[in-house]
Amino acid sequence: MALNTLFENQYLTIAYDYANEWLYADWNGEQNFDSVHDGCLQMLEILKQERCHKVLNDNRRVTSMWSDASEWGGKVWFPLMAEAGLEYFAWVYSPNIYSRLSTDLMMSHTIRPLVLAFDDINTASAWLRQM
Repeated sequence: MALNTLFENQYLTIAYDYANEWLYADWNGEQNFDSVHDGCLQMLEILKQERCHKVLNDNRRVTSMWSDASEWGGKVWFPLMAEAGLEYFAWVYSPNIYSRLSTDLMMSHTIRPLVLAFDDINTASAWLRQM
């Protein structure tokens, strides 16, 4: 991966993948409303800046539930992302069951962009490349 890191804090690293022309968001550790909210807004700004249409969202290292941010993410943030040009969002599930439930809840509030969740990063990447 030819990644250029554009943002990094203890909860999230956002990089641009030049080979695939998408944002790669790598979430880490315990998440809560504030970390998800702040990270999502950071991703929105970078998406606008890079003018890209795809995101590979990696939750493999997320260790907690963050469902209090799910409705905001689905009803507010995803529409803003779509408005900014996002078309395809590949979401790699966390192995943590509560994080997975939070992901499913957020996706249930989402109409666009097209968001699909995957159990592994290779399948998610392959789908995103085809879009």
